[in-house]
Amino acid sequence: MLDYKLLDALVAVTDQGGFERAARHLGLTQSAISQRIKLLEARLGQPVLVRSPRLAPTPLGRKLLNHAQQVRLLESDLLDEIPALGSGEQRLRLAINADSLATWWPEAIGRFCEEHPVLFDLVVEDQEVALKRMRDGDVAGCICDSPTPVQGARSYPLGSMRYRALASPTFVARHFADGVTPEALRRAPAIVFGPDDRLQHRYLAQHGVEPPFPHHLCPSSEGFIGLALAGLGYGMVPERQAERELSEGRLQEIDPGPYLADGRLVDLSPGFVIDVPLYWHHWRQGGRLLDALTDHLLRLGDAWLTPLPTA
Repeated sequence: MLDYKLLDALVAVTDQGGFERAARHLGLTQSAISQRIKLLEARLGQPVLVRSPRLAPTPLGRKLLNHAQQVRLLESDLLDEIPALGSGEQRLRLAINADSLATWWPEAIGRFCEEHPVLFDLVVEDQEVALKRMRDGDVAGCICDSPTPVQGARSYPLGSMRYRALASPTFVARHFADGVTPEALRRAPAIVFGPDDRLQHRYLAQHGVEPPFPHHLCPSSEGFIGLALAGLGYGMVPERQAERELSEGRLQEIDPGPYLADGRLVDLSPGFVIDVPLYWHHWRQGGRLLDALTDHLLRLGDAWLTPLPTA
């Protein structure tokens, strides 16, 4: 049988990113955490963590993390009936792409939390790589662009994030005075979210342009649109982000959005969009809370995302 105190140490080390932080999180000494990991490895006869070049779970460690995630979720189902099991606090660790977090997710999850008291640990990952967090046992659910679930999980279509190529008028005048031509696109600096972001590559491919191309790297959705507004580059901006305003602390939808309506951003290729399908993944044995979140996202997804085309 597994000793769950030892398993809790493994979860803390991976969640907190190190032994010292894990010790503070669990209220133990760093030596105690180290001893629990060593004891777990001794009992299993295999390592559960790779210490270098960076701290990461081994394949066995990932299986144990998967198990721990599901056990915690299933235990949360019993809290209402058996209060002595814990304080009643429910936590969900999820991987979500930055553009969703900056646009539709807060409003969507705010409504869910009105009915379900839950605390979230959100891991920000590009939609193309978030599924790796599921595979590594790091999260109980994720939003990604792949419809294929990992073993032991389910996948559901949510809708699409729609992107448009936007830039400031001054940037357009400086770099695209003669139109959006392949030659101009090869010279004009783009804005790319990070090394896993391929949206800009897809846009350029539509115009017959192949990498390399000059670009800024900006791993922040708010910073990304800030660079575009400042005239540093052009980039693929979520349509929903370009069509919103911040008013009295709440996101208000207007049609069209202020960035486009007031002329601070313009569309480089009117009528051209890139739709990125998003899928919700979660563990099959995730308990009632994950099931409720799944029902909520599927029931109201069309209010926040572009519907996926039907076959």
